Amino acid sequence: MIVIAGNKLTNFDDTMLPELERIIYQKKMGSSFEQQYDSMDEFLFELHMRGRVVEAARLLNKSGIQFAGFKNTRCNDAFWTITEYGGIQLKDGVAPRDAINDIFRNGSKYAIECATAIVIILYKAVLDSINPEQFDRLFADLLLFDWHYNSNLRILRRSNVQQAEAGDVLYFENPDFSPKTPWWRGENVILLENGKYYGHGLGIRSGSEMIAALNKYRVPDSNKSAYLSDSYEQLYFNYFRQFRTGVRSSRVRAIIGGSAFSIYI
Repeated sequence: MIVIAGNKLTNFDDTMLPELERIIYQKKMGSSFEQQYDSMDEFLFELHMRGRVVEAARLLNKSGIQFAGFKNTRCNDAFWTITEYGGIQLKDGVAPRDAINDIFRNGSKYAIECATAIVIILYKAVLDSINPEQFDRLFADLLLFDWHYNSNLRILRRSNVQQAEAGDVLYFENPDFSPKTPWWRGENVILLENGKYYGHGLGIRSGSEMIAALNKYRVPDSNKSAYLSDSYEQLYFNYFRQFRTGVRSSRVRAIIGGSAFSIYI
């Protein structure tokens, strides 16, 4: 259930939404969990950003980027330098937006581990949702390394994975991972709109397929299966609304609390 400014959203003309956002909206409407927003604008911007996260995950999956531990990190040295601990540091004089976009355009020049890949996806989603000049200002000192990220990449931690939606970051835990393959102690993933997950190194799979893949990397004779963690993360969508371009061209109709509204998106 979706609640806007204290009133239930009972009908919304979703025909003007992009297909991906429409799918996310319909799943929100069918959810048994109440989701509250201060305004319709806040709700629509979240739909938009969730769509951008899913798109970025699919783009990275097709980019040719490879999986590697920190010791074997690779990057395009026209945009980045590799730190002594395997991070990727933005070069002086390079625009952050150009460096992030290069990862998706020239993925074969990059090799990273899974947590870094998730953070890259989130940066890309933010870039595609706000004014590019604002992105460059917010993330002028980009460093890509594990779960270390710029303080302006606002991420919220949630505790009930049953409430997770497309565009959220989840984690498959592998408690009995083999010490020979410590990088398979788990898999950070993006939940996609079709209920599947994208994880760097394992690609796009269902939940059962993610678990089966991780179970191949356990200690011998283990009886502890990998599993989906109950906690998850999501972008602080509403924080980024202040940095968007603000261009609107399509009008949709919504009924909130019994009253009809025309809204530009």
